[in-house]
Amino acid sequence: MITLCGMSLSNYYNKVKIVLLEKGVPFTEEVVRTGSKVDAVLDATPLGKIPFIKVDGQTLCESQVIVDFLEARFPERPLLPADALAAAKVRELCTFMELYIELVGRELYAQAYFGGKVDDSTQERVRKTLERNLPAFKRLARFAPYAAGDSFTLADASAFATLPTVGNATRAIYGVDLIAAAGIDWKPYLKMLGERASLQRVNADRKRDTEAMAALAAAAAKAAAPGG
Repeated sequence: MITLCGMSLSNYYNKVKIVLLEKGVPFTEEVVRTGSKVDAVLDATPLGKIPFIKVDGQTLCESQVIVDFLEARFPERPLLPADALAAAKVRELCTFMELYIELVGRELYAQAYFGGKVDDSTQERVRKTLERNLPAFKRLARFAPYAAGDSFTLADASAFATLPTVGNATRAIYGVDLIAAAGIDWKPYLKMLGERASLQRVNADRKRDTEAMAALAAAAAKAAAPGG
């Protein structure tokens, strides 16, 4: 049995979860917060990042490594083409999204999602980089109707993790969705993906956990208030 460790609020956690669900692999979930300093967690993921998995008495971290392992270990429901070059093209798309879109856009998340502040110079640098990288991504992606062609692949799990997260972050910071502005019409694509049972499960679990965290935060604030 595989144990998926992390939190449903993490886009990369959900990327791995989608792959597990799509492949029909039995798994359990264990809540682990990012940035944990617990030795057992650091032994599994030395930077304290999520997700990681426990399997066969060992652990494995980094989401792309995990999904590649799942593809090799459970080939019965493939999420990569059989042809080696076609499979590499899917991985190329995954790598491009994560290095040149998500990793760049991540610098905005502190302000876009968590109430922090991103300085103006960082905002300007991120915008310029995304405005350069997104047209390049558009050249690689096919959306016909899936990210890499006519079948759901690992690239779609990466796109689910990347496109809405960065698109919504740029809209929050700049007042414009830079992904859509680059001519990548990602919302209808995500709506199509949302018809899949795996995505419905992931979205429902994330909604449940988001609401639970909000309720806990509200209760803590009320308890801390004068007269609370």
